[in-house]
Amino acid sequence: MRARQPRIKEFKLNALLEVTKAINNNFSTKELLTIFENIIREKLGIGKLVLFSHDGKIWNCLLSIGVDVEVSQINVEKEFKGIKEISTIDIDSTKGVLHKSFEIVIPVYHKDQPLAYVLIGDINEEEGGMSASIKHLPFVQTLTNLIIVAIENKKLAKENLRRAAMHRELELAWEVQRMLFPEKLPSNENMVMDAVYLPHQQVGGDYYDFIQINENEVAFCVADVSGKGVPAALLMSNFQANLRILLHHIPSLPELVRELNTKVSVSAKGEKFITLFIAKYNMVTRVLHYINAGHNPPLVIDDDGANLLTVGCTGLGMFDELMKVREGIVNVAHGALLMCYTDGLVETTNEKEEDFGLKRVQQIALDNRKLSPQELNALIIEKVNIHKGDMAFIDDIALVTCRLL
Repeated sequence: MRARQPRIKEFKLNALLEVTKAINNNFSTKELLTIFENIIREKLGIGKLVLFSHDGKIWNCLLSIGVDVEVSQINVEKEFKGIKEISTIDIDSTKGVLHKSFEIVIPVYHKDQPLAYVLIGDINEEEGGMSASIKHLPFVQTLTNLIIVAIENKKLAKENLRRAAMHRELELAWEVQRMLFPEKLPSNENMVMDAVYLPHQQVGGDYYDFIQINENEVAFCVADVSGKGVPAALLMSNFQANLRILLHHIPSLPELVRELNTKVSVSAKGEKFITLFIAKYNMVTRVLHYINAGHNPPLVIDDDGANLLTVGCTGLGMFDELMKVREGIVNVAHGALLMCYTDGLVETTNEKEEDFGLKRVQQIALDNRKLSPQELNALIIEKVNIHKGDMAFIDDIALVTCRLL
C-alpha cells in the first residue's frame, strides 16, 4: 500500500496538470470533456458517469458514459437539491433511473450555488491499478470543479465578446442616427420649432428633419422605422439621404412619397417599413401641404381647437407600389401650433397598463397653447414621466412642436 501512494499522488498530479495545460491552451469545451472522460474511464475505471451542469437557466447533461438509460428523465433540481457533500444515492427513497444506474452523487458548488452534479455507478473496487474507490472521490470532485469552472469561464468570455460587439454596434448606430437630426431648428419671425428625442435604448428608430426648400417654403417630417440597432439606423440614414435629394427635384408631395416608397422597398426588401409624416409649408400663403404615410396623426392647435392630420397613405415599404396617395391641405391660422410625434409618446404605459394616449397630449396642448414650443414639449414629457411612474419606456419618443407665426 505504501508503494502505491507515490504512484497515486503522481497520477492525480499529472491528471490535474493535463487539464490545467489544456485550459491554458484554450482547448474547446469538447476537448476538455474528452480529457475528463479519458481520466474517468481509463484511469479510474468508472463504468457509469453522468455530468450535469447548470447554464444559469436549466440543467444540461454535458457528458454521459456507459449509461443506457434516458438521463433526461432525471430531475436534477428535485433529486439533488440540498446535497452539498459527496453522498451515496438512497435506494429506498429513489425510484427508476437513479437507483438502477448510479451509486454516488458528487456535487460541485461555487459559494452557495450548485454548478454541477456528477453521478457515478459501476465503481470497480476489485480491478488492479488506480480505481475510483470511495477515498478517491474527492479527487473526482476537484477534477470536475476544474473542468466546470473552465467551461463557465469560456461562456463568460464568449458573452463578454458578444456584449463588446453589441456595444460597438450600438455606438456605430448612434453615430449614424445622431447625424440624421438637424443641427439647428428654425427660430425666427416665421416659425419657432423645438424637438425632443428620447431613445428607448442607446439607439432608436425615430427621426425628424427640417429642410429649407426656398426663401418662402420649408419642409419638415417625423418618421419611425420598424426595428432597432444598426439595420434600422442605416435604413433611416438611407431614407434621409433620398428624401433630401428628391425633395429638391420632385415638387409634388404625392410623387415624392411614391418615389420614397420605392426606395424604401428596395433597401428594406420587405423586412422593415417606415411610417412618415411629411409637410411643406409656404410662409407667405400660410398653406400647409402634407401626407401622413401610416404615422401617428399630428395635431394642429389654434383658438378654434385641435385638428388631426390623417390624410395620406400606408407606411412606406409595406407594398412595392402605393396605389393611392392623398394629399392634405390646411390653411394655418396665425400663431397655430403643429405637434408631430411618434408612437412611443402616446403608447407609454403606467403600472395599470394604461396608455398615455393621444387625448392627454391633445388636452395638454389645448390647455397650454400659449406656451412656447420648448416649454410645451418639456411639459408634455414631464406629464409622460409622471404617468409612467416607475415603469420603463417601451419605445423611442420623438416630439416636434412648431409655432407657425
